[in-house]
Amino acid sequence: MFCYQCQETAKGKGCTFIGVCGKTNDVAILQDLLIYIMRGISKLSVRLREKGIESAEVDKFIVDGLFMTITNANFDKQRFVKKIKEAFDVREKLLEKLTAMGEDPLKGEKCDCLTWKSNNLQEMEEKATHVGVLRTKNEDIRSLRELIIYGVKGISAYAEHAANLGYKDNGIYAFMQEALVATENDTLSADDLVAMVLKCGSMGVRVMALLDKANTTAYGNPEMTRVNIGVRNNPAILISGHDLRDMKDLLEQTEGTGVDVYTHSEMLPANYYPAFKKYKHFVGNYGNSWWMQTSEFEAFNGPVLFTTNCIVPPKPNATYADRVYTTGSSGFEGFPHIPDRKDGKPKDFSRIIEHAKKCAPPTEIEKGEIIGGFAHEQVFALADKVVDAVKSGAIRKFFVMAGCDGRMKNRGYYTEFAERLPKDTVILTAGCAKYRYNKLPLGDIGGIPRVLDAGQCNDSYSLVVIAMKLKEIFGLNDVNELPIAYNIAWYEQKAVIVLLALLSLGVKNIHLGPTLPAFLSPNVAKILVEAFGIAGIGTVDEDMKLFLN
Repeated sequence: MFCYQCQETAKGKGCTFIGVCGKTNDVAILQDLLIYIMRGISKLSVRLREKGIESAEVDKFIVDGLFMTITNANFDKQRFVKKIKEAFDVREKLLEKLTAMGEDPLKGEKCDCLTWKSNNLQEMEEKATHVGVLRTKNEDIRSLRELIIYGVKGISAYAEHAANLGYKDNGIYAFMQEALVATENDTLSADDLVAMVLKCGSMGVRVMALLDKANTTAYGNPEMTRVNIGVRNNPAILISGHDLRDMKDLLEQTEGTGVDVYTHSEMLPANYYPAFKKYKHFVGNYGNSWWMQTSEFEAFNGPVLFTTNCIVPPKPNATYADRVYTTGSSGFEGFPHIPDRKDGKPKDFSRIIEHAKKCAPPTEIEKGEIIGGFAHEQVFALADKVVDAVKSGAIRKFFVMAGCDGRMKNRGYYTEFAERLPKDTVILTAGCAKYRYNKLPLGDIGGIPRVLDAGQCNDSYSLVVIAMKLKEIFGLNDVNELPIAYNIAWYEQKAVIVLLALLSLGVKNIHLGPTLPAFLSPNVAKILVEAFGIAGIGTVDEDMKLFLN
């Protein structure tokens, strides 16, 4: 295996024996093979789309297949074997369709992503060792190809959540397949691939806008909310991940059963939506960021539902491993998997609900409240206050500290940075990075909380909308003229697409940490530095002086 798609990759270079995330070699290489076959499917789909033929089956397959390969989403080897076999069938249908139209389905193609097939696991694993990241020998071309792949992986996550609510965009699906084809095209130059990277960013904005519309239409606009972080004395289910449709299905099916529901990690923002507040058994949030789950799941006592990433493999002595369930694109060998919904009907969560009834109530690990729900509409409702505070000097600067959290000690930088920020500054955040400071007593400025949490990582779109609105209000020509600094943490591919989205909108001088991506070659990193002012982080003292200069 060779994998360097996440921030915690081994030695900042790449995981080669087992992933720091816990991904084993056999799963890693099967993910590589799946992506390779999806490149072939995309080649055929692009040709058919040029003839006006769109395949909903292909679009869904590509979205699901990419989402399964995101860091910490799916560790289940057999699910990947099954998905690869499904890929052969999807590809065969496209080949047959082109042949029936009188076309040469291969059309001189040399890539055996269009033809290679085997149902033998040993042969799959052998083939997989030849189609991974290092197959591209030129370091810069490899870097750009992987940047595109990780971008479309991020897009796939948001596209799937939107589709689950009935919102689809064929242009987004077409781009994802176009991008996969580009990463297999040896005639494209580095400049061509850089252009594709920026197009990927613009599609990131588009898909996040689509998901924002889907979520707010279905559940209302997030509103300022004080979220309970204590517990009640009822058996309960802990739901993690990002999929709000799963949240709704679970709340509906647990109503009246005596089973409470709590959110964990990236599902926290479900507490901000008006549609979910009517459920009296929806208690609040339990715990912290994803990487603390190995201790927090032990204390919760009840079953846990993963709707997406981020799964941490349980330790051998874990007592909670037999009460974790997965659904959607997530998976882990030994965890029961709840099947996808069919014909628009809700998923069936009866198994996990019956399990919960037999469990003890959660053990309390903290008390109190945290405040959130500052997506774009809620901030617009406070616009007069915000503008007056900026004009009067009460707010000197905004700091966008969105992104991901992680388990490495150097993430403590973000807690210290938030603590040390002057009291006339405000943090704009989204994603699990907020757990580094969302429980700190940072206070408010004239009733405006100093931490404005927009929601999940995809809700970084709200931060973009807010910035554009402020630019309009203050009559500025360039978003970079705003008193906003960007000090963003990243971990996996959804953060990558957020970064590319910001770059596509012309945002400059973003600081990215705690380390720059290993998949950026020196030359590609240089391009980002020169064109966009991308930089890493330093010490808190150094960066405080830099940002507040």
